[in-house]
Amino acid sequence: RLGTELANVTVTKYSNQETAVTIGESVRDEDVFIVQSGCGEINDHLMELLIMINACKTASARRITAVLPCFPYARQDKKDKSRAPISAKLVANMLTVAGADHVITMDLHASQIQGFFDCPVDNLYGEPSVLRYIRENVPEWKNAIIVSPDAGGAKRATSIADHLDLDFALIHKERKKANEVSRMVLVGDVKDKVAILVDDMADTCGTLGLAAKTLMDNGASAVYAIVIHGVLSGKALDVINNSMLTRVVVTNTIPHAEKKKHCPKLDTIDVSAVLAEAIRRTHNG
Repeated sequence: RLGTELANVTVTKYSNQETAVTIGESVRDEDVFIVQSGCGEINDHLMELLIMINACKTASARRITAVLPCFPYARQDKKDKSRAPISAKLVANMLTVAGADHVITMDLHASQIQGFFDCPVDNLYGEPSVLRYIRENVPEWKNAIIVSPDAGGAKRATSIADHLDLDFALIHKERKKANEVSRMVLVGDVKDKVAILVDDMADTCGTLGLAAKTLMDNGASAVYAIVIHGVLSGKALDVINNSMLTRVVVTNTIPHAEKKKHCPKLDTIDVSAVLAEAIRRTHNG
């Protein structure tokens, strides 16, 4: 979208699994943007990014911007129990120490993560893309209700509901341990309405599956789920295929072309234009 070519980079692994990066062209005094999303082999990808930033820094690049559509370890952003690490802060420190001068990311799990950095952070929002998708692709969206599957996402959901001039409902969930939800209580009226679940991240999709069941049990006519980061790990695709969800919409901050083949309910919102524009404006000032 920017009309520029990708630079030549060779990433190899030694037999002992060490990552080695070779940058195939000069970056001296250039404005370098390194795009890497936190997905798949997260730790390998993170090391790859850090080594690449360091390679550019030692090759005297003028400015290095790390473009992380999905920020890794964003969920570990506070000490929710004693002796818990704050890994998001650690990742921020690692990026800064490696030599990143600027970070561009999308829909951080908690916007306070921007404060973990000492360099400028652009936290882009997927909300305008989500609003456009709802208006164009959800039939009867005027008879819809926006639902947040947990109290944490209430702010995001109310913001979308306000923009579309729709009602808002909330699901209260109780967790016994991470990634497993024990029971759900719906607050709000969804009878005979199209329920649109809005969340920032879908990992194992257990929450979405249970939320869809709760909404259908309470009389919703259809349930859509719109998620910014579709991690979709573990049994996520089976959960979606066997759930009452009409469609699960994710943005392409995490590549999921392979997963779409196994899950006909998956749909994509393309956010490359948003990231490209951010890169263009960072470069041109």
